[in-house]
Amino acid sequence: MTWSTGLLGFAAGLLISVATAPVGVSGAVFLLPVQISVLGVPSPAVTPTNLLYNVVAGPGALLRHHRAGTLRGPLTRLLVLGTVPGVVVGAVIRVFAVPGPTVFRLLIAVLLLPLGSWLCLRTLRPASRTAPEREPSARAVTRLAMAVGVAGGIYGIGGGSLLGPILVGRGMPVAKVAPAALAATFVTSAVGAGTYAMLSLTTTGDIAPYWSLGLACGLGGLCGGYLGARLQPRLPETALRLLLGVLALGVGGLYAVQILR
Repeated sequence: MTWSTGLLGFAAGLLISVATAPVGVSGAVFLLPVQISVLGVPSPAVTPTNLLYNVVAGPGALLRHHRAGTLRGPLTRLLVLGTVPGVVVGAVIRVFAVPGPTVFRLLIAVLLLPLGSWLCLRTLRPASRTAPEREPSARAVTRLAMAVGVAGGIYGIGGGSLLGPILVGRGMPVAKVAPAALAATFVTSAVGAGTYAMLSLTTTGDIAPYWSLGLACGLGGLCGGYLGARLQPRLPETALRLLLGVLALGVGGLYAVQILR
């Protein structure tokens, strides 16, 4: 890795995480196309490299949330309980089954585009409610987390970009979802990166992460995540919901464009 590539990776991780950390998204889903198209990381090594980014970047935002006392609670445990086994399954599928990315991109676009639009519209034009929204059950949260963990293991996304919009759309406040989603992303990514590292010992090909580039991007994300987490208490719930909706639209639109190319 050259110095220019390392600085570019650091800057990308910093800018992305500042914008995404306030709503519980690590930013790996936006970093993935940067690594492929700009930094030249081959597949499937881009998946564990992206997971390595989450591992290095995660403690910045988590430290801030820990100091604020927002990491405690059952939601964090439920998300970790689901995503950890899911990411191991996803890593094995990625290495041995090598599923094509087109179907996954289509599913993400179909899910996030309407969900992001709905979040933005409901935030800008809140409907009158006669009864409070019901939050999803613990079993539903764990099942959702497991499905997201499998996707994260296959494609190297942290999962917050999927968990955040869905849970907030089901009635949970962003301030509750964001730290739990970031914690689940961190633990899941650590397990996923370790799984890929072990699989690389017995399998040929570009399976191990690009350590130097993943560390450079992660250091940028470490700084940006801490700054983003500090911004969260200063932003009203309306602004956070709108930001999460815009990010969901951005991710869905990004994958839709990749499908059409």
